[in-house]
Parts: sequence; C-alpha cells; structure tokens
Amino acid sequence: MTSNSQTILAILVTYHSCLILLGLWAARRAQTNEDFLIGGRNLNGWVAGFSYAATSSSAWVLMGFSGFVYATGLSALWMLPGIWGGYVFAWVVLGKQLQQRAHQYNYVTFTDFIAADTVSHARRRIVLASSAMILFCFIFYISAQLLASGSAMKTYFDIPSWHGILLAALIVGVYSVLGGFWAVSTTDMIQGIVILVIAILLPLAALVEAGGPVELWAHLKQDTPGHLDIFGGRAGLTATGAALGMAGIGLGTFGQPQLMTRIMSVKNDKERRKAFKIAMSWSLIVFSGMALLGLSARVLPVSMDNAEQILFGTTSLLFPNIIAGLVMAALLSAVMSTVDSILVASSASISHDIKFQLVQSVLMSRIAAAGLMVLAVGISLSAPTSIFERVLFAWTALGAAFGPVLFARLARWRPHPNAVFLAMMTGFFVSVAFNQYLYAGPSNLYERIGPWICPLFLLYVWRLETPAEQHDG
Repeated sequence: MTSNSQTILAILVTYHSCLILLGLWAARRAQTNEDFLIGGRNLNGWVAGFSYAATSSSAWVLMGFSGFVYATGLSALWMLPGIWGGYVFAWVVLGKQLQQRAHQYNYVTFTDFIAADTVSHARRRIVLASSAMILFCFIFYISAQLLASGSAMKTYFDIPSWHGILLAALIVGVYSVLGGFWAVSTTDMIQGIVILVIAILLPLAALVEAGGPVELWAHLKQDTPGHLDIFGGRAGLTATGAALGMAGIGLGTFGQPQLMTRIMSVKNDKERRKAFKIAMSWSLIVFSGMALLGLSARVLPVSMDNAEQILFGTTSLLFPNIIAGLVMAALLSAVMSTVDSILVASSASISHDIKFQLVQSVLMSRIAAAGLMVLAVGISLSAPTSIFERVLFAWTALGAAFGPVLFARLARWRPHPNAVFLAMMTGFFVSVAFNQYLYAGPSNLYERIGPWICPLFLLYVWRLETPAEQHDG
C-alpha cells in the first residue's frame, strides 16, 4: 500500500469512527419510532438544508454528473435548469404546505401524505403499493451508492471492489441502524459541507492546470469540438426535445421520499426558508463545480477506467500525496451520504407504512434497515451497472409515481382514492416500460415527461365533490 493510500485509510478510519460514535449518541435521542424516522419534526435550517442537498446529490453529482459532462460536453448542462428548478419548487412552492401539514396531521413518512384523506381498504391499498415501489427503487438507489464506494476503494487501495462495497455497507449500516433520522441528518450535514469544499477547490485546480478558461476553450474546440455544441449535434425539434428531456429530470424531485421527508421534518417556517437558501446555494456551487471539472478533465492526462472516475483521477493528478489523501478520504465518505437517508426512508416503508402492528417500533425499523442493506449489497455484487443510469432510473420512476399525487394534494384537488392508486401505478409502470424499451439516455423527453400525463389526468377528472379537508387518515 502506498503512503497516499495509508493516509487515506487513516483518515477514513478516524472519520468513520466519529460517524459511528455519532450514531451511538443519536440512538439515545431515537426513543420513539417518530424520532427514528423523522427526527421528531425538529430539524433546524442548517441541518435540513445541507442534509437535503447531500442526500439529493452526493455520489450522483460527484461521479455520475461530472462523468456525464466529461463524456457529453455542454449539452449535459440542460439538466441544470430542471435540477435547480426542482429545488426552488420543492422548498418554496410546495415546501410551506408540506411542512405545515406534516406538523398539523403528524405525518411521519411521505406515504402518510400521499395516502391522506383516505381510509380503510383504499388507504391500505395505496400504502402497500407505494411502499412496494419505494422499496423496489431504493434497493437500486442504495446499490448505486455502494457501487460508487466500491469503485473508489478499488482505485485507491487496490482491493477488489466487492471489498469496498462490503466495507461501505458496514460503516453506513451501523450508524444508520443505530441513530436513524437524527444520525443520518447530522452526518449528511457534515458530508454536505465536505462536498461543497471539494466542489470549489478541485474544479478550480483543474481549470488552472488546463491553462485557464481561454486555454480550456481553445483545447476543447480543437480536440473535441462536439463538446462545445450546447445541443450535442442535434437540431430543430430533436434539439428542443433533448433539452426538455434533460431538464425534465428535475420532475423526479417531487417523488423522492428521502427528500420530501427532509422538508416535512423542519421545525418551523423560518427554518424552512433558511434551509432552502442553504440547499439552493449548495446546489448552484456544487453542480457548477462538477460541470467545470468534467470539461477541464477533457484536456488533462487523467488516468481512469471509465468516465465516472474522473474525480478520483483528477485528484491524484493535481494534488501531492498528503493533500490528495485528505481530499480522497473526504470524497469516499461523501459518496456514501445518500445511502443512510435512503436506508431510513426504506425502513420507514416497512416499519411505519406497512404497519406490522405487533412489532411497530424502533427495533422493527432497525431490523428493516439492516435487512435492506444486505439486499442492496447483493444487488451491487450481482448486477453492476453505471451509477448514473441506476440512480436516474430510480429517480425518474419514483417521480412519476408520486409527483403527480403530490401536486394534486397540494392543489387541493382531493382526488378519489382509486384515482390516487391508479395514478401511482400508471406513472410507475409507464416509467419502467419507457426505461426498458425506449431508453435513450437522460435526454429522452418521453421518458421524463410522458409518465406524468395520464396520472395528472386521472387525478384531476376523478375528484371527490366535497371540499378538501385533509386528515391523518
């Protein structure tokens, strides 16, 4: 093992020992299932903002998005209006109502909100269907993050990637299972700050190494001119459709339980506004930084196996061993920041939403989280694929399943319970079918927007006649 690897390992051991200690501390605060799953709805703006940002992006933006920009060029930037628009709409337009109703009706999970104003068998059917879809997508989501960690550890410790996957699963699983929402929110805040620092320093160093903005542009124009075409070589309606398709990725925001729960958990409206400013500022800086890194790396002699490793290759190229060790240790920690939140949200689907009445407790939530982590490890080892594609699939499918219902609830349409159930199922399965048979990358307009059309129509035309008055169900 090189001295650089030893530095990274030492920092990783220290850092993750602190995370496990934090999990032990948080376990003392998770006395009830509500504490474990939503932090008692008492998060402040700093924790909520940074944890929302880190949970929504982490490995996807650091490795997936930077790699996509590296491979595609400026046309990849059409994602950004949709992603940033999702932040604004989630926190500003929808966030106030979502946070207030979560407190008013004591909602613990996003499914509580989706199934609001329904009772008896109708509610049970909605809850079971939504839980099944969440678990199905989140298993792939978690496996993608574990795959990212395994890839990173393979690069820097020269160990089989499956060793890295198991180690990452063990570390994240321990503090998540112990501390639940309190632990993952606090650790995500820390990792969000880490990602922010890296997204400022590393792209700037890469840009300087590339010779500055003018020199970078000249090199790209000479070596890879297609990278400077904002439409990626497309024209007319094809170009418009591709741009809208990439921007449409932002629609997935509104179906993500791990993100909506962050908004629901903020303790008051003042803290919600603060959280939005923090999350939005983070997103603007980090996504811009990773885009700059992806472009700069095109003209640097970066050693890597695939495009999603440019961040690690660039770090090794630009920094001396000790600094590279510090940066890489932080990165290896940051790419795991999404796993913990998704793990808690997944366990909530089992322990709270499905409601095993005899065992609905913190213990049940912890058992569920541990079982889901084991299953995700199995998928990571047996069905590897790109981080970008796996996350994009889960993101889009959940957005199509729950996003239309969220909009209908907040618009006070008060849809019929059968319309809610059919809308979820239609959005989800159309999204899966499009991904399976029509997948053409993130620029596919039909795959992003198409699954929303029928659900929104169902929810609007099949409404209850009485005035909207939500309750806990």
